[in-house]
Amino acid sequence: MSPRDLLRALFDAAIASAQPAQVVPAHLPDPASVKGRLVVIGAGKASAAMARAVEDHWPGPLKGLVVTRYGYSVACERIEITEAAHPVPDAAGLHAAQRIQALVQGLSEDDLMLCLISGGGSALLPAPAAGLTLADKQDINSQLLQSGASIGEMNCVRRHLSTLKGGRLAALCQPARVLTLLISDVPGDQLPDIASGPTVADASTCADALAILARYRIEVPAAARALLESGEGETLKPGDARLARCETRLISSPQIGLEAAAQLARAAGYGVCILGDSIEGEAREVGRVMAGIALQVASHKQPVPAPCVLLSGGETTVTVRGKGRGGRNVEFLLALGLALKGQAGVWALAGDTDGVDGMEDIAGAHLAPDSLQRARTLGLQAAACLDNNDGHGFFGALGDAIVTGPTLTNINDFRAVLIQQPGA
Repeated sequence: MSPRDLLRALFDAAIASAQPAQVVPAHLPDPASVKGRLVVIGAGKASAAMARAVEDHWPGPLKGLVVTRYGYSVACERIEITEAAHPVPDAAGLHAAQRIQALVQGLSEDDLMLCLISGGGSALLPAPAAGLTLADKQDINSQLLQSGASIGEMNCVRRHLSTLKGGRLAALCQPARVLTLLISDVPGDQLPDIASGPTVADASTCADALAILARYRIEVPAAARALLESGEGETLKPGDARLARCETRLISSPQIGLEAAAQLARAAGYGVCILGDSIEGEAREVGRVMAGIALQVASHKQPVPAPCVLLSGGETTVTVRGKGRGGRNVEFLLALGLALKGQAGVWALAGDTDGVDGMEDIAGAHLAPDSLQRARTLGLQAAACLDNNDGHGFFGALGDAIVTGPTLTNINDFRAVLIQQPGA
């Protein structure tokens, strides 16, 4: 198997490990434990596929509504699937949030609310706090996306400007029991950061949100600032009695995806070093660091000897300065390639496991030892493309973009750097 084919197989293995059909059934409740109704709600890029897995394995009656990204629907019979925009919310998402809020009203203590949450839920379930509009949320979201803020920082702000996030959705389900199944797409699997934690407690505060806005110079309407400064936007905290009947299960995560890829790499005869499942920071800086590790392997056989694969996950960020097409994984690859300077025997792949890197339906790209040389023959300069945040333009011109289509899941970024033995 060629390095390129192996890297793609590793990426596919990570995605396969998080398919809802594989990970949801084992975590469904015992039907005998549900005395009343089973109502299903959810939000995220995997939520429709999760809903289908519930339908396929639940023997009794159920109803529900989940919202997913445009193009990520899966046909269901008893659970309604609706679509909305991501990463910037739209009116369809607002309408879905309002309908879900209405659906959870009037539940009894015998009912079970099954909540299916995955990455992307923050944008797909917009519920502006009192005094704010969808336009306000769209503007704040857009500013955060371009600021270089981490996903944890972005979701801290989102939680405190919402009527559903930060545990508030679970509180609306009282007195029913709430079971949340989570597919994590955030570094460290921090529960409040997965879709901004609509059914879990949150220890962060309005003061934290204000500090983030100040740090990245995010302009917000007066109503949003007043909400945060007054403390009225506070989320539900650990120990809140309204969450007493809530249970949360993490059913898939970036680490599980990396381990699936590692198993395949070892079977192909490669050593494996998992560098971390929660790596954050500017994508270009992470690329430079990863290049340094790859060169250390090539020159000194550390931290593992070649042939080997360096695996990592997490979510990098991009401070947008140029006018290119993004996104963070191809920005990582551009920086990696520039730092490697055509090092023989080093190949790489980086992609988002949901199939969307940045704002386009392109998952990521391949990097080969000759990528920069091939680009120069086309009149492309990698450094200029990096300065313009135009990773998709660069790798698209080389024919090295990776397009998966909707993967129906999301366990964040996947990065693999393959180092061959000298002369291989």
